[in-house]
Amino acid sequence: MRILVAEDEVTVAKNIARALQGAGYVPDLVHDGEEAWFRGSTEPYAAIVLDLGLPKIDGLTVLKRWRGENIATPVLILSARGSWGDRVDGIDNGADDYLPKPFQMAELISRLRALMRRSGGHAQSLISTGSVQIDLRSQLISIDGKAITLTPLEFRLVYYLVLQSGRVVSQSELADRIYEHDHDRDANAIEAVVSRLRRKLGAGIIQNKRGFGYFIENISQT
Repeated sequence: MRILVAEDEVTVAKNIARALQGAGYVPDLVHDGEEAWFRGSTEPYAAIVLDLGLPKIDGLTVLKRWRGENIATPVLILSARGSWGDRVDGIDNGADDYLPKPFQMAELISRLRALMRRSGGHAQSLISTGSVQIDLRSQLISIDGKAITLTPLEFRLVYYLVLQSGRVVSQSELADRIYEHDHDRDANAIEAVVSRLRRKLGAGIIQNKRGFGYFIENISQT
């Protein structure tokens, strides 16, 4: 799952990126509002971490532009300005959450997970569909209660399909969402990853609609 981090303090940005990578996410770093607006408008992200005090274009203006363009990506605002009025301004202009500086990385990760769960229609840290269960805190996937060892790339692919359960996802969309670097985004390589996953997860978990893409059925737990 790719996350855009728009933060002009390089050390803070690198620390956030390191924490996101440790939590299994793929961070993209930008350091000014102009680049943040462009990347957020043209790239598919699971969530965005947005500092308000960005150079060139301030974070609040960037957020207003995204929402004016109907960009619905969940946005977590960071700011040294921690007053109640600043928080209200951020939320009123389309932010999904607000975290004042300084903050703990564990809280940042927890809040981002919550935003992404809610945007996918899930309220808990445990996400389930059919026999598949994902524990976001431990980054473990189990099938019928049996833990399955996956690579970070494989985990991201299953996680994204579960969030989109019931919807057919194209190879190109999967490539955009799960690869770390632009030059790695080979939609054809998705077939190889899915093939490995089918051997690990068992037949019938990841299904495909020929010519359209892959899906995991949306099966409610009772």
